Amino acid sequence: MENHRVQEMMQLMASKIRAIADSITDADVDAFIVEILHARRIFVMGAGRSGLVAKGFAMRLMHLGLQSYVVGETITPALQNGDLIVIFSGSGKTKTIADLAETGKDIGAHICLITSNANSRIGKIADCMVIIEHQRDDSDNDAAEFEIRQMLGDHKSFAPLGTLFETVSMIFSDAVISRLMEITKTDESALKNRHANIE
Repeated sequence: MENHRVQEMMQLMASKIRAIADSITDADVDAFIVEILHARRIFVMGAGRSGLVAKGFAMRLMHLGLQSYVVGETITPALQNGDLIVIFSGSGKTKTIADLAETGKDIGAHICLITSNANSRIGKIADCMVIIEHQRDDSDNDAAEFEIRQMLGDHKSFAPLGTLFETVSMIFSDAVISRLMEITKTDESALKNRHANIE
């Protein structure tokens, strides 16, 4: 097994992130931003590390002054017709998330999917989608579902847990927040005023 300096691994990840950024289309990003700006309320969700990225995105949306909630939290209100659900899912088919997405669609929510798999269960019902390419390991076994793979520790490749999806998703979502700040002419002081002050 080869040994690499941590700094070299960081540089390799950075080069892959640049390549992924170049592959994201302006049309997909614009559609995503329009959905956010037109939404009355925004609900975000994801499983595992993608769920952590989703929570970070919800926090930044709140800092912008938008009504945002994390699906599954105790204080999250009932979803209503016309609300927006933003889903972070590399596979686009994690069962628990796909079930929730379909329920949300039935209620009348718009679905925006951040994913690497357009032709997925969630992708088929999404109103808008941003494709983030990455090196996810292929699996012929449907039982290799996210939750099962997490429990079994079944991950390969150079990136932690076998994928750069979550890292790129976090950078993408922060860049979207920066763009929303420009569009809404919101300066950083306004964000600071909404930042938690009882930490």
